[in-house]
Amino acid sequence: MAEKVSLKSVLFNPLSRNNPVVVQVLGICSVLAVTAKLEPAIVMGVSVVTVLAFANVIISLLRNTIPVNIRIIVQLVVVAGLVVIVDQLLKAYAYDASKQLSVFIGLIITNCILMGRLEAFAMSNKPWPAFLDGVGNGLGYTIILVIVGFVRELFGSGTLLGYAVFPKWMYDAGYVNNGLMILPPMALIVVACIIWAQRTKDKDLCEE
Repeated sequence: MAEKVSLKSVLFNPLSRNNPVVVQVLGICSVLAVTAKLEPAIVMGVSVVTVLAFANVIISLLRNTIPVNIRIIVQLVVVAGLVVIVDQLLKAYAYDASKQLSVFIGLIITNCILMGRLEAFAMSNKPWPAFLDGVGNGLGYTIILVIVGFVRELFGSGTLLGYAVFPKWMYDAGYVNNGLMILPPMALIVVACIIWAQRTKDKDLCEE
């Protein structure tokens, strides 16, 4: 029973109480860069979940054979290989999203969430818990990307996934899209609001 509870916390804690973005404040750069639209935010999130989950499993399987002094190099090689695969799949099956994300898919390699989980968890745990940890942290990151992308595209462009949300009569009545929302500083402000809401809900986080 203790193992089940532990596995459950490994998977679900990163979604809220130990979220890598709003609690640990990791991966902020990509949150600022890819959330002007909802679609690239979703694609980026799915890519990170995939890379992080499988990288965790691979490193967990190899953890007892990796020399300590080159472990970071091995981790980078594993992540880089997975990122190349994901990048090629996006170019083949989601080319428009791949173009919008541009170099940011490649920069998954240096995402501090990935390197942190590989070093802190995968190197000292079995493959199944490592897989759950990768999925949980990837989903926690994705949730924040989707929220920020939703808010920025809705109020910045008046669309969601490219489809118009506000009816024409609202624009005729004087409504104007907020162009500031599609600028990177607004992503930081939205993330700050999410952090404030999280710390308000879980006040004990401020004491930790």
